[in-house]
Amino acid sequence: MRAALNRANALVARLPLDLVALMLRIFPAVIFWQSGRTKVDGFSIREWTWFLFEQEYALPLIPPHWAAVLAVLAEHALPILLVLGLLTRFSALALLGMTLVIQIFVYPEAWVTHGLWAAALLAVAALGPGRLSVDHLLGLDPAGQAPK
Repeated sequence: MRAALNRANALVARLPLDLVALMLRIFPAVIFWQSGRTKVDGFSIREWTWFLFEQEYALPLIPPHWAAVLAVLAEHALPILLVLGLLTRFSALALLGMTLVIQIFVYPEAWVTHGLWAAALLAVAALGPGRLSVDHLLGLDPAGQAPK
């Protein structure tokens, strides 16, 4: 039994870590990208987005108008950077910050969902983008080399 488990573990351990890092970047990015797309119509912020930020997403420290604009910009720019693996750690930490704001101030009951997002984003921030990234190609994140 132990030998079979060791073989199975060894097989799983052969998963390419760069592929895992890519998946950890893509899936949270898609969530934020899709959310950003619901807030706009072309290059304009939708009317109901303004309403949501005034009523449902009301944050205690930032005016709703600013929050809406910042969220729309972040939900479009940061996922692109994350998928490309460009400024990856910064992008992951910024999206983690957004996740924390959403968790604390907007939807505190959704901690399981936000925990999954946070776990993926923390892994990217801690481990780096891997070799399938622009950061790696440009030599911008040498510390982010996936372990062999």
